[in-house]
Amino acid sequence: MDFSNPKELLFTFDGRINRGRYWTAVVIAIVYMIALFVLGMLIGFLGMLGLIVIFLLYIPMIVAGIAVGIKRLHDRDKSGWWLLAFYLGPALLTWLGGVLNAPFIFSLASLAVSIWAIVELGFLAGTPGPNQYGPEPA
Repeated sequence: MDFSNPKELLFTFDGRINRGRYWTAVVIAIVYMIALFVLGMLIGFLGMLGLIVIFLLYIPMIVAGIAVGIKRLHDRDKSGWWLLAFYLGPALLTWLGGVLNAPFIFSLASLAVSIWAIVELGFLAGTPGPNQYGPEPA
């Protein structure tokens, strides 16, 4: 796969990407979020219509985040389903902390899952050589 093409990097779900491509996608996402923030400030006077426009513009970023995360997990020889733990785990733990009136301990657990996700996706090397998800990324 040619991940030098941004559309292929951000919007396909198969294959593997290395840490460098992952961090490239993170930088792209940050720039996109800043642009959406500025756009939101500029069209804020549109009220609900402005919110709908911004929401619709966030959808590609959500899809890209999922696609990039899945490919990074594939590089680590893990299923893309691990993203559910990384995305929903902290939210669920924080919610449980509120329900069980133990926010501190559950917030720490949420933080631990978030740190694990960052390390897993952004810092640990991929599987050397080919794995079940494809050849080693260049």
